[in-house]
Amino acid sequence: MSWKTKVSWKIEASTLLLVGLSLCATHSLYAGRAPKRPHILHIAQVTVLSTDIPAASTFYAKTLGPDLNSQAAARDCNWCETLPGNPFFIVNREQMVSLAVAPTPVPSNLIGEVTLVTDDLSELFKYLTAQKIQFTPKLISGIRHWDMIGIGYSALSVIDPEGHRIRFIGKAKLPIPPDRPLMPIPSGEQQIIHAGFIVHDRAAIEHFYKDILGFRPYWHGGMKDDQTDWVSMQVPDGVDWLEFMVNVSPDADQRVRGIMNHIAIGVTDIHATEAQLRKNGWTGTEQPKIGRDGKWQLNLYDPDDTRVEFMEFTPTQKPCCSEYTGPHPGQKP
Repeated sequence: MSWKTKVSWKIEASTLLLVGLSLCATHSLYAGRAPKRPHILHIAQVTVLSTDIPAASTFYAKTLGPDLNSQAAARDCNWCETLPGNPFFIVNREQMVSLAVAPTPVPSNLIGEVTLVTDDLSELFKYLTAQKIQFTPKLISGIRHWDMIGIGYSALSVIDPEGHRIRFIGKAKLPIPPDRPLMPIPSGEQQIIHAGFIVHDRAAIEHFYKDILGFRPYWHGGMKDDQTDWVSMQVPDGVDWLEFMVNVSPDADQRVRGIMNHIAIGVTDIHATEAQLRKNGWTGTEQPKIGRDGKWQLNLYDPDDTRVEFMEFTPTQKPCCSEYTGPHPGQKP
């Protein structure tokens, strides 16, 4: 081991010790009361796994805009971390889609991680601990969001009951440049409104998200009026949601899995969106249609068949199967 490695190791060990002492002190301070769940506000990032990063980068550049993995571009994002080697595409000032190399063997779900924003990461640390939910604090260098639970810690990662990785970050506080004030996501611009993945044990998943994390029912429906194939649950304190795709065969092929494990981009006008996508170079044969949820949608597929669903924020007709029970994007939760 070189002297540089030893010094680096000692610095990291010292940092971890300080974090541990800080957390122990915090635990003692709050030992007399049950921690409350902090607000969970919206989706900040979805990481999509790819077996061909150059091809995927080309697709997402035509779909969402150019790869903005540079410090100069990242300054336009309120909370973005430095992501060396990983292409990322800013959807708006609060959200982005990033790419990562799929491991070998390639997993059945190529939605690698969904990142959610909380207004108090330290309170979430205590809340998850009290709920006996295992999580991993993440040590990040060069961070741009500073709601930390300790020195250098700026994120918590959990694995839900079916193995989906969910990461929490703190809402950006300081420093924000004076010419770039922190603003909510404007309702009229492109947004990540949901991410979906296959679920086999609906009861376990709903207990985790609804009972523990506080997610709220938004809508459920299916291919037939009397069955439920999709369950949408909104973040507790916002309008974005996770969509649980149930009744999917364990033997489903990659094409079906790619349809089910997906991301959705909210837009105001699906036909204008289609025109812009074709202007950008998209040549798919899909056409806009009204989904079972009553909203206009347009489906695109990346080189690994992961679906990117463009969807209007509000329904244009009555949905099948159930009524909406939460506000739509652009409305107050």
